[in-house]
Amino acid sequence: MTSEKSKVFIIDDEESVRRSFTLLLSSAGYSVESYSGSKEFFDQEIYHGEGCILLDIFLNEKSGLEIQDEIKTKFPNLPVICITGNGNIPMSVQALKKGAINFLQKPVDEQHLIDSVEEALKESRDIVARTITTDHIKSLLRTLSPRELEVFRLILTGKLNKQIASDLNIAEHTVKIHRGNLTKKLGVKSVAELMRLAEKAGLL
Repeated sequence: MTSEKSKVFIIDDEESVRRSFTLLLSSAGYSVESYSGSKEFFDQEIYHGEGCILLDIFLNEKSGLEIQDEIKTKFPNLPVICITGNGNIPMSVQALKKGAINFLQKPVDEQHLIDSVEEALKESRDIVARTITTDHIKSLLRTLSPRELEVFRLILTGKLNKQIASDLNIAEHTVKIHRGNLTKKLGVKSVAELMRLAEKAGLL
């Protein structure tokens, strides 16, 4: 299932391969961009949307295996599909260990390629959705006052109002006020919801 929001990036130093993949994927309804090397790709503006990368293992500059970590750092939302005409089992294992979603041998079967792209795009959609959720939660947390944030963190440790009041050297009634304010700002009604929110934000 293609999506107008999704984009497939091809990084391969063989023009014929780039042209072939672009034609195939474009005809299947994908938005495609192709690059002859990693430098050209990394020089582009950072892309935060849904997509994936078809990465040739044997590039003229750095190898595909060498730039996998760079891709993961700069484009964490773009799963990688490694492609090679001279691959071997150790190389494929290394690529998969580095996070590649698949390792395809040239000449690549057309349906296998499309299936792999769909798998990668599904993972990308999940990554983007999690990122949006996390960013939203973090923006809500930034609305908390310093004291509300302290109370929030102590709630996460499982402490009761009385214990929180003792830790912060404030009245228990004051803790209840801060607690009411922060739950309202964060849009939660229970400690369980608060814990789930904190987990999504990476605080647990």
